[in-house]
Amino acid sequence: MLLSRVLPSNTTLLPTSSSHARAAPLRHRHRHVPAGGAVTVHPVRGRSAMTVRARDAAPVLDTEPQPLKLLDRRTKLKIAVIGFGNFGQFLARTFAAQGHEVLAYSRTDYSDTARSLGVAFFDDQHDLCEQQPDVVLLATSILSAEAVLRSLPIQRLRRSTLFVDVLSVKEFPRNLFLQLLPPDFDILCTHPMFGPESGKHGWAGLPFAYDKVRIGDSDDRDERCRAFLEIFEREGCRMVEMSCAEHDETAAEIQFLTHTIGRVLAKLDLKSTPINTKGYETLLNLVQNTCSDSYELYNGLFIYNKNSTELIEKLNGALDTTKKELFERLHGIFRKQLWLPTDRIFLSNHCVTQMLLSRVLPSNTTLLPTSSSHARAAPLRHRHVPAGGAVTVHPVRGRSAMTVQARDAAPVIDIEPQPLKLLGRGTKLKIAVIGFGNFGQFLARTFAAQGHEILAYSRTDYSYAARSLGAAFFDNQHDLCEQHPDVVLLSTSILSAEAVLRSLPIQRLRRSTLFVDVLSVKEFPRNLFLQLLPPDFDILCTHPMFGPESGKHGWAGLPFVYDKVRIGDSDDRVARCRAFLEIFEREGCRMVEMSCAEHDETAAEIQFLTHTIGRVLAKLDLKSTPINTKGYETLLNLVQNTCSDSYELYNGLFIYNKNSTELIEKLDGALDTMKKELFERLHGIFREQLFDSSGRSSTKAGK
Repeated sequence: MLLSRVLPSNTTLLPTSSSHARAAPLRHRHRHVPAGGAVTVHPVRGRSAMTVRARDAAPVLDTEPQPLKLLDRRTKLKIAVIGFGNFGQFLARTFAAQGHEVLAYSRTDYSDTARSLGVAFFDDQHDLCEQQPDVVLLATSILSAEAVLRSLPIQRLRRSTLFVDVLSVKEFPRNLFLQLLPPDFDILCTHPMFGPESGKHGWAGLPFAYDKVRIGDSDDRDERCRAFLEIFEREGCRMVEMSCAEHDETAAEIQFLTHTIGRVLAKLDLKSTPINTKGYETLLNLVQNTCSDSYELYNGLFIYNKNSTELIEKLNGALDTTKKELFERLHGIFRKQLWLPTDRIFLSNHCVTQMLLSRVLPSNTTLLPTSSSHARAAPLRHRHVPAGGAVTVHPVRGRSAMTVQARDAAPVIDIEPQPLKLLGRGTKLKIAVIGFGNFGQFLARTFAAQGHEILAYSRTDYSYAARSLGAAFFDNQHDLCEQHPDVVLLSTSILSAEAVLRSLPIQRLRRSTLFVDVLSVKEFPRNLFLQLLPPDFDILCTHPMFGPESGKHGWAGLPFVYDKVRIGDSDDRVARCRAFLEIFEREGCRMVEMSCAEHDETAAEIQFLTHTIGRVLAKLDLKSTPINTKGYETLLNLVQNTCSDSYELYNGLFIYNKNSTELIEKLDGALDTMKKELFERLHGIFREQLFDSSGRSSTKAGK
């Protein structure tokens, strides 16, 4: 088997007596012969001989194990790197830096690169093997590994040579080595779980998996194996010993899943934008890192790891489930609207005054029109009356009146525009935060730290949290609005925004109040403000593109998007808007002014896509492992960051951004395309093997 599979094609075997030659262990007692001469291989214990005729016979080596004499070389190894491409050069650079002698072979001429690294390059495998390396390192692609190993003239090596692979799958090279190498060769299967990109700043902390498949018992052979592993230990790698089978089961998620996500996203042609979030930057980096590896590597991870097929089907199923959940929720909202009584369906208002009175006064208020000819269109001026009395709302300029009967009428506030007197207060604002949950508190902390006065309202009692931030907490919207805040900040969930805004007693505010939202979509709140707020209210739509998790170490460099939808012309109103934006400027935010429509088109990729990938991966129940790669750590962090936000936020990103439906369909299509490519390649390899085998069978039959 040894001679027939690995001797060069220019060698002819001439059996002199075949009765026992095939089974006989060989001892090469070679005298040097000129090229074109003949070498007689004498079987041990007087068994019959076999003559090997070769046109370019090299000095013949004894194939029985010989002492390695490593100990007196201070464990400096002679390492032959077979496959001197990008990854082979990456490893050789460190081998040479540690003082090991490095030989290299590749079909491509990398002699200049080798010379720059202090490596001896060979363009002939025979010449390299005659150097008797201590270690032969297989650093080819997965797909070419078998052909390369079969072509190696291993008869020119010591039979005690250590063979090592660094392929990204492990059961395949293990079985290949055991099948093709004689039993006296040592075998070490390894996998550096990093590459030229992830390891460019050093290997410290990066995982290195290995399995001592077959190591001889002698001290020298054990020392050689240890010396090779020490190369990676010295660089600070996290050494993980595990079986090849265990590696492949774990690596299917760690590597194949990471590469699949990266290559699927690459098909969406993602671009960097002025408002990139940290999560989106993560996806862009993942695309760059995975696609910097060859497609052959990715294809090999699929073909030669039996766990990959199951995993890609799980990924496809998780995406389908996520889509189903989103569309079911959308359908549920539509059904509720469809079956609401017609008198409860919110319709566009023909008049600001009617909308203001009918939708935002408390439920204990009754509207009694006294003369309807002009009352609906009249701007209102409120006069104060005692509690329990009635309020007569007198339209300005003598227009007809409307009486409001209320059991607990509060002091009435004039809602015509009043001077803000901001300039005399040094532009310190009184900001009312409506929705004092996690995100509202996150913003309020910075507002208060900059000296602004904070008022807070929420249906949940956050009075303790407000007190700790120096904010005044209100459990009644009317009481809060009576404080005349300069800014009303809507910080609710997207889904509850409309209901909360409709419930606000805005008649108790100055009509020049600035309304700001911080929702993750922008066209929806913009249209909502324009529909529900009287025309004298200022409107600023904003989106801090970060949150409590991504902004916990400060806001410097993080994007803040805003659109001045409607700001009054007076100096005070312009100064108020500027003062609010300066809060974020002072924290170092990257200020980006863009229209609400442009924001939503861009944010569909930036936010909805990031959240979708995170939530799809969450359904796979990914776990940290001893051999996490940087790419896999990226996916785990993405799951944690996206799922720390409420599902309501994610659902709102889908429902209230018209671009999201198209994007999730593109993602689904990209995954289907990737699956099709992988299975077509697998089918192609199978067909080649099938027809090659048929051709050989036909030839033999013809003979």
